[in-house]
Amino acid sequence: MNPESSKRSAPAAATWQFRRRQLTLDRPIVFGVLNVTPDSFSDGGRFDSKDAALAQVERLVLERADGIDIGGESTRPQGAVTVSAEQEQRRVIPIVREMRARFPDLLISVDTSKSVVADAALDAGADIINDVSALRLDPRLGEIVARGGAGLVLMHSRGGVAAMGTYQHAEYGGDVVGDVIRELEASVRAALAAGIPRDHMVLDPGVGFAKRSEHSLRVLGDLHRVTALGFPVMVGVSRKRFIGELSGVEQPSERVFGTVGANVVALLHGARLFRVHDVSQNRQALDVAWGIVRASVALSGSQFPVPGSRHS
Repeated sequence: MNPESSKRSAPAAATWQFRRRQLTLDRPIVFGVLNVTPDSFSDGGRFDSKDAALAQVERLVLERADGIDIGGESTRPQGAVTVSAEQEQRRVIPIVREMRARFPDLLISVDTSKSVVADAALDAGADIINDVSALRLDPRLGEIVARGGAGLVLMHSRGGVAAMGTYQHAEYGGDVVGDVIRELEASVRAALAAGIPRDHMVLDPGVGFAKRSEHSLRVLGDLHRVTALGFPVMVGVSRKRFIGELSGVEQPSERVFGTVGANVVALLHGARLFRVHDVSQNRQALDVAWGIVRASVALSGSQFPVPGSRHS
């Protein structure tokens, strides 16, 4: 596939369907990250009580998050430990249930690779399952998503939960993005075989997962090749290692400006969904960038990939 050709003619992916809802991707969609774990890489332990978690949800909603992506199992770069489905449910399900009661229209995504947790989350009111293993670790998860009519994020990664955030499987050929695309396409086929409609799927190239910084940079720089597959694309660059390496900022929670920069570039390359820890800063930057892009397209008649057009 010719990358430049893909950039010019990527097919439209204007909506995301799930649970009798339709999300129109006519602007950047921002999901606030909520880690209800004691060991996540940048905010572990801050929101691992119900009261603290719900207070953070309210804060993210006030900052104009479109949705919340809640996770109960860390995939941090060093020392991630797999937790049982029972433990993950104890962390996540009560928060999902309370979020749905307090915010009936809020998009709720649950970050899990376990079918049992996904089933309980959908019963509690979640709309979307964000599987960081893209159906590799628990194929039955696809059946649960299909049965529940939920949305599904298929994120590229390699290895199990304890290894996917490391460099253990970060070996690629001469075309990193081509390798990522081939592996994502295999996950799409698995999802289709499980009965999940194409318009319920979103792809995430897995920045920082089984990827060294040079791999993540190549994925972001060639993101138009991923959008050319015809699915909405989500990126999760928030506070990642490559931002620290480029900026010299060691503390993950201080990598806000670097995160904003990476997300704006991802927007220009076709991403429309963004997972972030710092909603307010990214919301403002993405909305302004999007406004400028839309004005430029309207004035010049250029072929920038806008959702709903044949060039998106």
